[in-house]
Amino acid sequence: MKLSDLELITVLSDEGNMRKASEKLFISQPALSQRLQYLEREWNTKLFVRSKRGVTVTAEGEIIAEFAKETLDRAAETRAKLQANESEIYGSLKLAVSSVNGQYWLPDVLKAFVEHHPLVKISLTTGWSSGILDQMYHAECHAAIVRGTPNWGGAKLHLFSDPLNFVDSKIMSLSELRKEERPYIQFRSDSSYDQIIQDWWRSQNLRLPVRTIMVDQIETCKQMVTHGIGYAVLPSISLTEKDRVNRIPLLDRQGAPIVRENWLLYDKETLQLNQVRAFVDLVRHRLFS
Repeated sequence: MKLSDLELITVLSDEGNMRKASEKLFISQPALSQRLQYLEREWNTKLFVRSKRGVTVTAEGEIIAEFAKETLDRAAETRAKLQANESEIYGSLKLAVSSVNGQYWLPDVLKAFVEHHPLVKISLTTGWSSGILDQMYHAECHAAIVRGTPNWGGAKLHLFSDPLNFVDSKIMSLSELRKEERPYIQFRSDSSYDQIIQDWWRSQNLRLPVRTIMVDQIETCKQMVTHGIGYAVLPSISLTEKDRVNRIPLLDRQGAPIVRENWLLYDKETLQLNQVRAFVDLVRHRLFS
């Protein structure tokens, strides 16, 4: 049923007169009569009884008239909210973010976004970059933040380069690894990250670790290193000045730092959504201001 039909029932109930109702609705009396007959067939009940003195709403008509008035009131409230929010940004923002960025980079950015756009409802998933990229392929999120070199044909924005470091609380030179008996602490990550470290290890002709301890979280890995349990390779984004560890930058064969690139991915079409465009604009503003 259209809102105009609900308005017809409400006006006719209030006026109790076909002529007055037709004038208020800006339609002819025959047209009003025809629409009323249609509505009575649709509801399968008599809504109004005609007499020489006008029209009287039936008991069934009163129930439907009350429903019509409540619905029109809610529609008016909704319309008012939409008009009030024309200058506001709202809606749902679905983000998929690599675990490392979700833990270290995103909170500060998300805090700023929420402060600027409190009406936006944010849905966030985290995981390995390969899985995050898969979500973008299947349009399961509006924007994604990944590490590495993503094979993405849509729009993307380079966020930052994140150098990798060999870290330990004791070792100050890679040559000391020849005599090191403590384990290598490794956190679970996607295959591309592991391959980078393996290639670097071979390029440096380093002794293979005596044993390896695998942990799920990068913070667990870092805590084990700071407590002297073993050594690890960690991204710079995970390290702070408070972390009491020695850092040795990973270098490639040409002596350049080995880094993990970080990207914001999105489709240009999704920028038609105000909340997505606002998030991309905020990230871009933080990068270039």
